[in-house]
Amino acid sequence: MLLTINPDNPQPRLISQVVDVIRQGGVICYPTDTVYGIGCDIFSQKAVKRVHQIKRRPQHKPCSFMCHSLKEVSDYCQISNTAYRLMRRNLPGAYTFVLPAMKIVPKIMLSKQKTAGIRVPENNICLALIERLGNPILNTSAIIDENEEPLTHAYEIEERLGNLVDLVIDGGPVYPAPSSVLSLVGDTVEVLREGKGDVSRFF
Repeated sequence: MLLTINPDNPQPRLISQVVDVIRQGGVICYPTDTVYGIGCDIFSQKAVKRVHQIKRRPQHKPCSFMCHSLKEVSDYCQISNTAYRLMRRNLPGAYTFVLPAMKIVPKIMLSKQKTAGIRVPENNICLALIERLGNPILNTSAIIDENEEPLTHAYEIEERLGNLVDLVIDGGPVYPAPSSVLSLVGDTVEVLREGKGDVSRFF
């Protein structure tokens, strides 16, 4: 099912419709500020496992998740004063931050080091969904084969993944560029992947 939502001013009625699907353990495809993603409620273990199956991703390789705000990030991860200052200056944005996770985060979302990848995306649809749901949503790119080109348009996602997910949101084209990944676990910032987000802002 393809559902068109205004990317600038997401319609509350449609956001509620999508959130109902997520709350029922559904898996969706949705636009972010970097790529079209696949997501679900991080607290629905069945849905998280289903995302791993769709992606053909081993369960020991956790996905990141998206929060609505830096305040919400602090409910799920330990943030040092330095990390907080850096994140506050650069969020929302095209960054994934690796942080020590709190016990509230489901084990299936954690690395062996008990860390989690966190995003606060610069995308109104994402932020509206997370705020309405009341907790983070899983985030992984809508790419099944690492050798294939990321898809730009929702109708392409629908053709490719429509029979594997419960809903595809059309929020306009997203020209793919992966997020920059930074570890804020230690005392210094470590760049794990340089992507769309400007990493020079952290140094």
